[in-house]
Amino acid sequence: MDRKKQAAVMAAVTAYMTDLEAVRSGQAADGSPICSKEPCGRGVPTGPGFNLWGLTGRQVMMQAGTMMQLRMFK
Repeated sequence: MDRKKQAAVMAAVTAYMTDLEAVRSGQAADGSPICSKEPCGRGVPTGPGFNLWGLTGRQVMMQAGTMMQLRMFK
């Protein structure tokens, strides 16, 4: 790997780690708080969240069905 690519990768990893630490500590990079201490009135639902890979797979299957209905495969 040449030096420019290696430097770009290291800078990206460092920036990601810095942002992650800021989020965990609750402060943005400029020192301002990320979230306010007041409740927003709406709770965040608990749970595992959504499955990005599953969602993408479902979209692909739906597009394939649409293509078959439009008789794009001959």
